[in-house]
Amino acid sequence: MMKLRWGVLGCAGIAVRSVMPAIQKSERGELVAIASRGIDKAQETAAKMNIPKAYGSYEELLADPGIDAVYIPLPNHLHKEWTIKAAEAGKHVLCEKPAAMDADEAEQMVEACRKAGVVFAEAFMYRLHPRVERVKSIIASGEIGELRAVNGCFTFNNAADAGNVRYRQEWGGGSIYDVGVYPLSAARWIIGAEPEAVTVHALFSEQHGGVDMMASGLIEFGGGIGMTFDCGMWAAYRQGVEILGTEGRIELKGAFTNTEPFIVHTKEGEREEGLFHDLNNYVTQADQFARAAFGEAAYPFPAEDAIANMRLVDACLLSARTRSRVLVKGQGV
Repeated sequence: MMKLRWGVLGCAGIAVRSVMPAIQKSERGELVAIASRGIDKAQETAAKMNIPKAYGSYEELLADPGIDAVYIPLPNHLHKEWTIKAAEAGKHVLCEKPAAMDADEAEQMVEACRKAGVVFAEAFMYRLHPRVERVKSIIASGEIGELRAVNGCFTFNNAADAGNVRYRQEWGGGSIYDVGVYPLSAARWIIGAEPEAVTVHALFSEQHGGVDMMASGLIEFGGGIGMTFDCGMWAAYRQGVEILGTEGRIELKGAFTNTEPFIVHTKEGEREEGLFHDLNNYVTQADQFARAAFGEAAYPFPAEDAIANMRLVDACLLSARTRSRVLVKGQGV
């Protein structure tokens, strides 16, 4: 069985805590190299994670012919540059969410990967959990009736960490970029359509570089279906999604970590489904990406999905800054 040889650009927390250990545990992946802006940090991380190679620059890692794919957990403003450079070096790219600073950047990234003949995917690991398809099948079956609305949230309180990169506006900081993308992307796959318009209100904090520390909004879809959401980095922790139909509803607790079963409420009562105790979403992500890179199966979400998601993010940020209803590019009416 072929294994995809991975390199990682940067030593971000999400990489060290979750993605790199998952690659090492996966059936189809092999973690062979780590790069940082300095060799000391790279060597320290390599020793800690038992990674064979350490590089003191991202360019050195991309020049390594023994690497097939890269994972990019860099700050958001660096995603475009290093995705394009990786593609030009012939590496497949798994890029941390959000894919880019805006939809135009995402389009350039996707096009660079298409031109180079490499796979590009945005690292929304939660969407690869089996319960995603199960929830979709319940909705399609009509068990909860006609779909009427979706509500999602993802908040946490990290406001005391004044030096956090999430508070650098020029680096793509803010709660919509950081955690809002989760309920926004969830609404798109649940409803199975692209949104038409948005209205978002946000708390912009001068104590935190002027980024949105809290945002609440309404996303308009066709057929009168609406999605309400809130996200924040200066609020008590919570996350979840509720899907409302005419005859019932589905409650997804721990919607983006998949650590809890979801609950289906109908006229007949309620039931729990889909805990999957032993499933690691990050391992699933690594294996599915490897199969796509080897041409064995398409990745469940095409590269263009990242562009569509960034169009929605762009509209939300513009709405919050102008305090107005904003049409989603290519969709609004």
